[in-house]
Amino acid sequence: MPLFMDIHSFGRGVAAADMAQAHLADLRTQGKHETRYLRYWVDEQRGKVFCLVDAPSVAAAETVHYEAHGLVADEIYRVQEGSGTGNAGPAKR
Repeated sequence: MPLFMDIHSFGRGVAAADMAQAHLADLRTQGKHETRYLRYWVDEQRGKVFCLVDAPSVAAAETVHYEAHGLVADEIYRVQEGSGTGNAGPAKR
């Protein structure tokens, strides 16, 4: 399944504790959309959150966030781990 990195830009500070709760909501919701939210990173001062998800499509990843807590990403990129060849780049919506 493809890997995607999504980026949330809140434009103000964001609390890591709040994002931990949102991530738990993703974990509770992900199964019905055949996705796996693997990790997330938070930049509290800049209001940025980055989520790594194994999902069949951008739509599936977006749907989990929407249903779990409503915090839909501003950007989503298809990514690959490491330095191999492949089709990494902006994901099509």
